[in-house]
Amino acid sequence: MKNTRENLRNVAIIAHVDHGKTTLVDGMLEQSGLFTAREKIAERALDSMDLEREKGITIMAKNTAIPFKDKIINIVDTPGHADFGGEVQRILKMVDGCLLLVDASEGPLPQTRYVLSNALANGLSVIVVINKIDRPDARIDEVLNEVLELFFDLDATEEQCNFSVVYTVAKNGTATMDINEPGTDLKLLFDLIVEKTPPPSYLEGHPLQLQITSLDYSDYLGRIGIGRVSNGILKTGETILMTDGEDHSIGTKAKVTKLFGFSGLKRVAIKEARQGDIVAIAGLEGIKLGDTLTDVETPKPLPALKIDEPSLEMMFSVNTSPFSGREGNLLTSIQIRDRLFKEIQGNPSLQVEETETSNSYKVIGRGELQMAILIETMRREGFELAIGKPTVRTRVENGQLLEPFEHVVIDCPEAYIGTVSQMLAPRKGRMLKMVNNSSGWVRLEYDIPLRGLIGLRVALIVDSRGTAIVNNVFSGWRPFTGEFDRVINGVLVADRTGRSTAYAVENIQERGVMFVSPGEEVYAGRVVGENSRMKDIWVNITKEKKLTNMRASGSEDAYHIHPPRIMSLEMALEFIEDDELVEVTPKSIRLRKKIMNEIDAKKVKRGGGVEPV
Repeated sequence: MKNTRENLRNVAIIAHVDHGKTTLVDGMLEQSGLFTAREKIAERALDSMDLEREKGITIMAKNTAIPFKDKIINIVDTPGHADFGGEVQRILKMVDGCLLLVDASEGPLPQTRYVLSNALANGLSVIVVINKIDRPDARIDEVLNEVLELFFDLDATEEQCNFSVVYTVAKNGTATMDINEPGTDLKLLFDLIVEKTPPPSYLEGHPLQLQITSLDYSDYLGRIGIGRVSNGILKTGETILMTDGEDHSIGTKAKVTKLFGFSGLKRVAIKEARQGDIVAIAGLEGIKLGDTLTDVETPKPLPALKIDEPSLEMMFSVNTSPFSGREGNLLTSIQIRDRLFKEIQGNPSLQVEETETSNSYKVIGRGELQMAILIETMRREGFELAIGKPTVRTRVENGQLLEPFEHVVIDCPEAYIGTVSQMLAPRKGRMLKMVNNSSGWVRLEYDIPLRGLIGLRVALIVDSRGTAIVNNVFSGWRPFTGEFDRVINGVLVADRTGRSTAYAVENIQERGVMFVSPGEEVYAGRVVGENSRMKDIWVNITKEKKLTNMRASGSEDAYHIHPPRIMSLEMALEFIEDDELVEVTPKSIRLRKKIMNEIDAKKVKRGGGVEPV
């Protein structure tokens, strides 16, 4: 017989990136009564990682517990970027309902569709939250209609389409059911969560079942597993069976040394956890994501977690440049290997494969941002790496070659519609929809192979003067569309080691866009700029002006140096071609050729040939 815990609600907050999920949780925490007047809640309190605060996005799902009246509301903040969809898929297994946040101006975007489809597939109760209604360009009625259309497109049931709607300004901590009557706090939202989200249900007398959906680590307690108690009761000091759900006969006994519940931003030690509780468990050596904790005598494992197949791969190699070892202290292939295999233990949406050479490893993930986050994390830990060009995985089904496709939404000023169209057509992009809200901006929706997205953002940023905004989400596997026919500019490559000079940079910058400034140290084979033509050019960027004892009028004028293009890690990964690498160290990001000798590089031509200088 099924029972429910009426005093508990488990809810996730899901949305497209930057629609206000974490800010809304800030407001809910502030109004929860958990904090005294002297305690100040940090902005975006659940974004605890340095990278999350710097980039302004949620990377890892986090949970908090908030008391409301006689109830406890467990709230899970989820990532909004498509590359971290694996986090969302796992976390939705822990909750009974969700808040779907939608920006009052931008409306539903690709990741909105993705997270909502997962929520509907899990049978979750959905409350729609139209956020940022104070924006000058808010179009609340149109956005609400777009959300309803999205529910219809995803084949939602009649009951799911009868969702409740609440309007919020997350940064002010207000919610209202009537846009003509501004809210004063979030009490209405709390009431709606309690009313519309079903309480956790369980089978009375059923053996323990708890699936690990998130992992953490403590220097004192070791690996910590986080999950929801589906059935049974878990107690501190109890011996349980860990099994991965694939083979019910295989499992490992372990003792629960510490058990933690959640209260606000803190973990609180508890003696036992009941059905529906979200808890953290320490003392389980070797615990993996998706493992089920169950009773030793009567094991009842839960089905294994299913995560979307990763579709993008990169080569992670030992840094072999002449500057290797100057800035990092973790350089060897063994150190890189151990770190990568440690990463996949807590992130099932990543895969690592060993290659024929001992100093390179193939990392397979969902997108460039996910890979960039991993690389950035490693460089901050002291690693030096050489990263190869991202390549897209294909597969064969019924004798047909398939490749991954993406649904892309591009917001740009009307003046750049032609620029975007010309850029996506050679990449096999097919326009699905164009929406013009008479605001000077237009929204273009495309269906495009994932291959076509590599390098697209950098090109759009340059050609649209930084105004275009690109969002994308995986849309499925389709027949291979053939090779692209597009123009790729060559690069400017340093032909010797030394320090760049203003005299050389001023002359070379006429050939293209520079990546380095005068006075910067370079080595032979380093990419120092982008050529305006289709050929690679090897240049002497260390050349100095010849000194004479003659002076002429105007000869001592200052050099006119254009500002270099500063390449972020994501831009560098998109920019490189097959014969290039990104050198990543704790302090620097450099682009270089795989073959760093000019004569040897002539044998492997790129873009029509090599033109030595």
